[in-house]
Amino acid sequence: QVQLPEIHFELGSMARRTRKVGVTGKYGTRYGAACRKLVKKFEISQHAKYNCPFCGKDSVKRSAVGIWSCKSCKKIMAGGAWTMSTPAAVTARSTIHRLRKLFETAA
Repeated sequence: QVQLPEIHFELGSMARRTRKVGVTGKYGTRYGAACRKLVKKFEISQHAKYNCPFCGKDSVKRSAVGIWSCKSCKKIMAGGAWTMSTPAAVTARSTIHRLRKLFETAA
């Protein structure tokens, strides 16, 4: 009589699919490592959820290039192609805020 060994499967014991490449694993070995690293940075920021300036929840996702919509309060905002706000927009916003504050104190 042959006795079979017991096999135990644990939840969470599956193999990790990628160690470094993450979302760019779909490209395989194509296009070169440097290009895939750049694309990885863009795709992570593109697919991330952002904080809504209107309702304060982390529910803003990109719906198209430069169009960001909040799932919670249903607001639609314009932003950058990969991130919700670009560095140029942040600079412009802070400059306008500073000038407005300066103008109000002078008046």
